[in-house]
Amino acid sequence: MFELIINILLFIFLGFTYFTHVLEAAVPAKVAKNPFVLQPDVWPKTIIILLEICLIINIIQIIRKNKGNPEFSISAFVKSIPEFLKGKIFRGIVIMVVASLLLETLGFMVTSALVLFFYGMLLGEKKLPRLAIASVCITLVLYIIFNGMLSVNLPRGTIGFLRNFALWMESVIGAVKSIF
Repeated sequence: MFELIINILLFIFLGFTYFTHVLEAAVPAKVAKNPFVLQPDVWPKTIIILLEICLIINIIQIIRKNKGNPEFSISAFVKSIPEFLKGKIFRGIVIMVVASLLLETLGFMVTSALVLFFYGMLLGEKKLPRLAIASVCITLVLYIIFNGMLSVNLPRGTIGFLRNFALWMESVIGAVKSIF
């Protein structure tokens, strides 16, 4: 039942996204006027339509597969909610939601290190100093890859010293990049 509910919610969310899709980038006038050029929203909307079709097929398959199953009911679903709330999947979801809320304020480096640390704890790592060192090292490697090699601007944070540290890291990466 959980899978069916998630599929229905995804279907509704994607339908909402399709009809309220806002194009953030300005479309040049010559592109907007040319009837033979694909507009920037064509591919996202095409992908959403394909996902909607797949979700409809999946919803039909779930209903057919569980037809007549006594555990496939709303009451059985409601009874399983407390167990779900105690599980690792729910705690992992909470970690990611909190991280998404903190990302702009703390910046990529701190948020990423915290996510890696808490996920490591969630997966059962007992040696916390080792986990902290691994989280920081992995975060630095990710930062170097995305900011230095791929030139992706990652959130720096709005807290002064964290923002200054991110800017310093970018200058170090830029200096190393200019050498090579």
